[in-house]
Amino acid sequence: MVVEGEIAVADVTFRRRRSLLVRLTDRTGQLTLRFFHFSRAQQGNLAVGTRLRCYGEVRAGPLGPEMVHPEYRVLVPDQLAPLDERLTAVYPMVEGLAQFRLRDLTSQALERLLPTLTDELPNFALPGSPLPTLVEALRYVHRPPTGADLHLLSAGMHPCQRRLALEELLAQHLSLRQIRERARQDAAVTLGITNDRARQLRQDFLSGVGFELTGGQRAALADIDADLGSGVPMLRLVQGDVGCGKTVVAAAAALLAVAHGHQVAIMAPTELLAEQHRDTFRRWLEPLGVTVAWLSGSLKQKARTQTYAAIGDGTAEVIVGTHALFQEGLRYHSLALVIVDEQHRFGVHQRLKLMDKGASGSAVDRELKPHQLVMTATPIPRTLAMTLYADLDSSVIRELPPGRQPVTTVVLPDRRRPEVVARVQAACRSGARVYWVCPLIEESEHLESEAAEPTAAALAEALPDVRVGLIHGRMNPADKERVMKAFAQGKVQLLVATTVIEVGVDVPAATLMIIENAERLGLSQLHQLRGRVGRGRDSSTCVLLYRSPLAPMARARLDVLRSTSDGFEVAQRDLELRGPGEVLGTRQTGLMQLRVADLVRDADLMPLVQDLAGQLVNRPAVAEELMQRWIGSGSRYGEV
Repeated sequence: MVVEGEIAVADVTFRRRRSLLVRLTDRTGQLTLRFFHFSRAQQGNLAVGTRLRCYGEVRAGPLGPEMVHPEYRVLVPDQLAPLDERLTAVYPMVEGLAQFRLRDLTSQALERLLPTLTDELPNFALPGSPLPTLVEALRYVHRPPTGADLHLLSAGMHPCQRRLALEELLAQHLSLRQIRERARQDAAVTLGITNDRARQLRQDFLSGVGFELTGGQRAALADIDADLGSGVPMLRLVQGDVGCGKTVVAAAAALLAVAHGHQVAIMAPTELLAEQHRDTFRRWLEPLGVTVAWLSGSLKQKARTQTYAAIGDGTAEVIVGTHALFQEGLRYHSLALVIVDEQHRFGVHQRLKLMDKGASGSAVDRELKPHQLVMTATPIPRTLAMTLYADLDSSVIRELPPGRQPVTTVVLPDRRRPEVVARVQAACRSGARVYWVCPLIEESEHLESEAAEPTAAALAEALPDVRVGLIHGRMNPADKERVMKAFAQGKVQLLVATTVIEVGVDVPAATLMIIENAERLGLSQLHQLRGRVGRGRDSSTCVLLYRSPLAPMARARLDVLRSTSDGFEVAQRDLELRGPGEVLGTRQTGLMQLRVADLVRDADLMPLVQDLAGQLVNRPAVAEELMQRWIGSGSRYGEV
């Protein structure tokens, strides 16, 4: 709000803290200006009788309406100062820089730089409106006229804002496409399915898994086979809902590399998930004569040395592990394929380090890049994938294996916990297995959340005839593995756990999951946890317990889980509720720090972005100008 008046009172007070109080008056009333930080010179300028024009937020104070640290301007007596012809810009605060200084700096920048800008997109139009020039857009958003539509500006939907958003999204998209084209100039080991051993291993593997692949799995595998046989490094993302069978596809792909005498590295973000993959790949591949090695940070020195030696001499054909797969000092004999599960959990440099350990060793004659297969059970909304993963080919597995039952989701207040405990007892008596998930390991004075350790003790006391187990992230790997095996074998009926079981845990007999304090967890995380049940042929239920009162955002999340079990729908709603920042995970580092664009609000621009990117293929200088303007050196972080 902008106000104008004359100073009637100016006093320094010492109530609670030292402050300068200035009473501003005119014929209509009075307003208090409060300054906690002020200099002697500033105090002298705010003398009684001085006329001010002030800008700031008015709020209720102890003496009536007040502004705290407003911007102000001293007016010349008896002269009518004209109002600005432009609206006053308000910038994000930077420590040590006041608003007036930021406005002065941006004015200088606009004056000096606008005449030098070239407009790369003069002949295109936004959906539903003409396209402002770059100069018009920048001038308008920094210095809007007094008649500007404030609602349109605050929503980010003014044509000038959309002009900038379009250019920023285009720059990001071009950068990723450039990375992809650069990768296509590299060479990779050709891993064709026509090899006799490859065909035999694939046939034996698919015959031994005990089920038919779904149409989505077969289509994804066909895409992968074509990539691996091309002689160009594969860059493929396989996404699908929890339980859709991505691991089978990954194993079938790994056998192609093994059949040609090369190695495969399979990296997972947590030790528990990596252990699950290790056990699964050993169960599937070792009967076929394939050696599966295990490498994690928890390995003892002797075991680590032996594993390093097996990886270095090629004895280890498939290596499963965590971040330890790219540690200094580890040399692969001939790494031809890298498979990364739940890839959004890795930082941009981690995958790059693993790629640097590619098939350039003694087994090949020239510098070759390994193939990349990245997987996620967190489906990515289409508009997000078009921007974020333009450097990757994409395969989507939508079907669940035949016989899978949808999971029924129930949302209950925690006051109904006794009913839930009774249901757990009935489920365990019937031979089912049950998860009970808690956000914390131990009780906390600072967070009102249920903790796993006291919950496990309480449930063991309340259900003396039920065998209760406990698993959390602080346990050593051997203890975690022992508890998980006991749960899988039925020796433990009720497993109390933290969110460490979010991904990868596969116990088909588990048909009931209870999630405590569900209102504290994200939508994607809740969906992942729910995916731990419903993996067999029996109907399953997920109970979301919440603590009242529910915040609007928490209620919206729980309503989504109750209304759909489609992971792609959940992902889209998650993007709408939280925005792209949380959904992107560590992938956003570098490239995806958008300044103007919003991947939800501006989703309708993506078809135009793709069209423009296609038209700029033959105009590399223009594309480079756009990327330098919006990304600069940040484009290098996309090469992961």
